[in-house]
Amino acid sequence: MSERTADVNDNPAHVRRGGRKRSEAAHAAVLAAALQLLEETGYRAISIEGISERSGVAKSTIYRWWSSKAELVMEAYTHIVTRRAPEPDTGTVEGDLTALLANVYRVARYPQRVRALQGLMAEAQLDPAFRAPFRRWVESRRAVAATILTHGIERGELPADIDLMHAIDLFFGPFWYRLLVGHAPLTPQLAAEHVRGLLDGLRARP
Repeated sequence: MSERTADVNDNPAHVRRGGRKRSEAAHAAVLAAALQLLEETGYRAISIEGISERSGVAKSTIYRWWSSKAELVMEAYTHIVTRRAPEPDTGTVEGDLTALLANVYRVARYPQRVRALQGLMAEAQLDPAFRAPFRRWVESRRAVAATILTHGIERGELPADIDLMHAIDLFFGPFWYRLLVGHAPLTPQLAAEHVRGLLDGLRARP
């Protein structure tokens, strides 16, 4: 079974069309179809008609549940990224950040995922209607890192006066820069080294 297939195994072959109440099976089928199409074709090529055909859920139902293609696609992407890179709980700030970053860097193993993510970032710069849903997804991932760093402060592993927003920028910065520019590798094995460098900087004092 492929990695992508394993991620979308909640896509039923048959779902009930229409209906005012949101069917959980139909909802899962729509999200799975949106994710499949995103990674197969990229965001711009996706249409509600295509999602409807892939999922077996009526187009009118999809329009009733989501206000736009952007909202639907980013809900699907948020759902799967949360599964692929869950919030860790190793008991230390270094362990948690390393586990999270290793999962984030793992995307580079899958060219379809890389292309999809590059396309989402580009679309967020070009399409104002897409920017807000994309930004909410970004903030949801930043919130995971913020929680880890905050726990590190509470346990006394980090100074209480660190600039949390800047620390999160530094945490995710190498990922985005290398993903978009492609000048250097992204592998899970680099996560521990990058996290140590970040923590050494946050702990340093004049």
